[in-house]
Amino acid sequence: MDLNSKTAFITGGASGLGLATARNFVASGANVFLYDLNSEALELAVAELGQKAAWHAGDVADENAVKQAIEKAKKEFGTIHINVNSAGIGGASRTVGKGGPMPLEKFEHIVRVNLIGTFNVLRLCAEVMQLNEPQTEDGERGVIINVASIAAFDGQTGQAGYAASKGGIVAMTLPIARDLAKRGVRIMTVAPGVFETPLLAKAPDEVKESLIAITQFPKRLGFPAEFAQEVAHIVNCSYLNGETIRLDAGIRMPAI
Repeated sequence: MDLNSKTAFITGGASGLGLATARNFVASGANVFLYDLNSEALELAVAELGQKAAWHAGDVADENAVKQAIEKAKKEFGTIHINVNSAGIGGASRTVGKGGPMPLEKFEHIVRVNLIGTFNVLRLCAEVMQLNEPQTEDGERGVIINVASIAAFDGQTGQAGYAASKGGIVAMTLPIARDLAKRGVRIMTVAPGVFETPLLAKAPDEVKESLIAITQFPKRLGFPAEFAQEVAHIVNCSYLNGETIRLDAGIRMPAI
């Protein structure tokens, strides 16, 4: 699918990987609708992106809020062709630590935002996409791109909740591809390694350096623009479907 004149609904679009994706899409002629919790950051992002961008603030796991945002996107741009789900949270806690077992509420919150929130948004976007006119000779009507993490495969100590949430995104990719095949909608997942995002910016320098040390090549953190390039490639290459791509410079995470 060609990005030009298409509309993308991007969660986590106010910063990091989502904002980098929005910048790349707009530069390619697409409209972007940004969905995020941070309304101030959303305003700044849309002011930067210009008339091809609009926004709505809300929780990805809130069904009514997402429905309102989708209606706003349709009113602004007509429909949705692409959905990129980059909203997510971290959170480390050992299954049993010095203070006792990991609070169940913490595990539930991570899974609610990362996994349930992703599925909530994609199912509602797919409902819109299926009504689009075919955009390619194959009859493609929409593309969904979810964001997992290498923690889905290499979860570290204290990452039970995070790894479970991202592993769920990986696991549901193929069945959703099968579900949506007859509707002309593709779905792919990207599992990023260590990228220069606001989430990692909070980490101490020694943590970042240790991660760079176990990266194969290139020896650095990933640039959000590189993630955006991969997402654009997925949109453009219609034969990509039902799979997860590790975007990680060959890193394999140790236990700790």
